[in-house]
Amino acid sequence: MRTGNGTRSLVLVVLLSVGAARADPSVRPPGLPGSATAGAALDRCSEADHARGPARAELLKKGLALAEEAVATDDADARAHFAVFCNLGKQVHDAGLSVFNLGKLPRLRREVDRTLELAPASTDALVGKGAMLREMPRLLGGDLAQAERLLRRALDIDPAFPYAHLELARVLAARHAVEEARVEAGRALEMARERPGGTEAEQAAALLAELAR
Repeated sequence: MRTGNGTRSLVLVVLLSVGAARADPSVRPPGLPGSATAGAALDRCSEADHARGPARAELLKKGLALAEEAVATDDADARAHFAVFCNLGKQVHDAGLSVFNLGKLPRLRREVDRTLELAPASTDALVGKGAMLREMPRLLGGDLAQAERLLRRALDIDPAFPYAHLELARVLAARHAVEEARVEAGRALEMARERPGGTEAEQAAALLAELAR
């Protein structure tokens, strides 16, 4: 089994963390209140997953603009802060690793922290922050113990959240708790297969294969 550490691309942090936002709000537990403008911003972030090139870039640009507008209107709009995190995070990922983009990581953390300050029960934000803390090197604030706490809190709220199980499996793998990681990855795979359309099943299968090495 291989487990990486601080040498992994920090941009992957953002891709993983914003992947916690689910496209179908009907399956998201309560806990992320906000405005219609912020909701539209999150819609753009979700739609960007199915777009490429200029079309994706335009969706994220519009999504970020809507999110920032919603935050400027009401700083207590939890959904708006998470929408900034989501859209900006995917922009950073698409732009690639650079000193300029690394400079945006503190803002991403502020946005997800503000989301959780306003909506402590938001499973999307809990998983998003957990994923960031897992991937970040310790020198930049990475913390596996805190990541695990956040992910377990998300699963206490929503035990049927495949991505939360997947991220917890990754944390456990990083801690070399291989058997526990396999259990969580297996749960993620089983749940994801019941909800076609996402990428969690593919990611969980890949993790299980890696854990078997």
